[in-house]
Amino acid sequence: MKENNIIKQYTKMGIIACAVVVVALIGIFALSGHRGSTSVDKALSEVSENAARAADLRIAIISMDKIQMDANVLKDLHKQRASFEEKLKNKLDKEQKSLEKEKKDIEKSQDVLSQEALQRRVVDYQRRVNNLQRDLTEKAQAVEASYQDALSTIQKKHLDPVIEGVIAKKKLSLVIDGRMARVGQDVPELDITDEVVKALNKKISSIKMSTPKGF
Repeated sequence: MKENNIIKQYTKMGIIACAVVVVALIGIFALSGHRGSTSVDKALSEVSENAARAADLRIAIISMDKIQMDANVLKDLHKQRASFEEKLKNKLDKEQKSLEKEKKDIEKSQDVLSQEALQRRVVDYQRRVNNLQRDLTEKAQAVEASYQDALSTIQKKHLDPVIEGVIAKKKLSLVIDGRMARVGQDVPELDITDEVVKALNKKISSIKMSTPKGF
């Protein structure tokens, strides 16, 4: 009895699945007969039979992550950003110590000051905290904006022309981002990253990051 029930359940599921397939097919046929449409064969008349042949392709891969780490101009830019970030950290540490001292002073003066005077000190303390948070946020955003501007300049004026030059010199048909590529075995000269880094280092070694607003 139990086996018969299971069989019935699967049979019922099979019937439902078939019904879904039939509905889907009806939908497809209904679409194919829609006014204004045309057959696939007619649509493909616009497509040529020409295609690139593997034997004609010259392919290479490039690792943008490795360029970020190894190119001298980018390493220099990272250091500049880190320098501004260190200044922000030092300011935060200094202000935090001052605020912590003020907080302790407020706590000690609770039994001395009037309620109104105590409230004024608390409000002033909170205002300083809010101003510090806003100031640090704005300056951090300014650092990132200056960094991104310099990064964009490096890419447009230096890195992209170098990569395009390497592509032209090697007569490459296709360059693939190394993060998306999966290479099954060692293929000589497939990875052009090191050559791009060497060429970029020769072209430019450093770039001045504009001083972020507020510094």
